[in-house]
Amino acid sequence: MTAPLALDPARTALVLVDLMDRIVALPLAPHKGTEVLSVSEELAAIFRAAGALVVLVRVERPGIAEQPPGSGLVAGLLRDGDVEIVKRTIGAFQGTGLDARLREHGVTALVFGGIATNLGVESTARAAGDLGYDLVFVEDAMTAFTEAEHEASVRLDFPRLGTVVPAARLRLV
Repeated sequence: MTAPLALDPARTALVLVDLMDRIVALPLAPHKGTEVLSVSEELAAIFRAAGALVVLVRVERPGIAEQPPGSGLVAGLLRDGDVEIVKRTIGAFQGTGLDARLREHGVTALVFGGIATNLGVESTARAAGDLGYDLVFVEDAMTAFTEAEHEASVRLDFPRLGTVVPAARLRLV
């Protein structure tokens, strides 16, 4: 096995994108939404136990009076001390105050998971890279609408932006 990737919990945040009932339930690949949710919940518990920040991002459609059913975060995902970000674009930085919240906590590195790999996760990660954050992508904590879309991000784009690892390689020390 490859050596663990050690991260400082005082300077690292877990960012989970669009883990909402209506999105987790979609037909996704290469991982089912429920599989991504399970890995993400495990990661969140590890991050919280180490005192690291957990950021949960969800999307709201702009300009409509009522959001579609299932637009909240999956029940039980948000815990005391977590940061919830509501985005109205593909990425989570535009107009949300996310950068300021992360900097308030002294965060310099972001660990990503969520749905969809090539949309909300990648868009948020690209903005984070532009803002100077170190990036880590947890391959088994994300998925897309097709395996090809997921693989393009994980194999081609993400290695140019940061480090791609399975959840089992992460260590907070």
